Amino acid sequence: MKARQKRLIFVLLGVVAVGLAGWLITTALKSNLNYFYSPTEIVAGKTAEGKVIPVGELMRIGGMVEKGSLSRKEGELALSFVVTDMKAEVTVRYEGILPDLFKDGSGTVVKGRLQEDGVFLAEEVLAKHDEDYVPPEIAESMKAMKEAKEKEKLGQGAVEVDNKEQTK
Repeated sequence: MKARQKRLIFVLLGVVAVGLAGWLITTALKSNLNYFYSPTEIVAGKTAEGKVIPVGELMRIGGMVEKGSLSRKEGELALSFVVTDMKAEVTVRYEGILPDLFKDGSGTVVKGRLQEDGVFLAEEVLAKHDEDYVPPEIAESMKAMKEAKEKEKLGQGAVEVDNKEQTK
């Protein structure tokens, strides 16, 4: 073989090796990513991309703890609460000690498995270090609901003004 052919083979092998290493790294990182599903996706059974939510597989769900939903029998570690994104709700059951920042109305991410009956059995309950943490999807949903309520109030105010003008 000529030196030129040896260099070409060496460069081609190098390109293949770098491509293979890149593919292996990407595959490893994808398997370690931990996304969370919203309650709306859990209730619908599909993600926004149309992927089916796996029942029985380890996953995370994120949302707000619905106020007044936290229930625990005295003297037991088992408890249940509802996670919501202001559109849908998922009941979560957990046995263990909750993080200090966990409370009604706070944001949370829960790791566990979805059962056939729609109840989420949690293995771990996570809370951000910031007590005002709200997952971005929930924040958008809350903002949209607030805007809708404001529009509704403005619409009712306009009706009241029209009624007052008509009675004069």
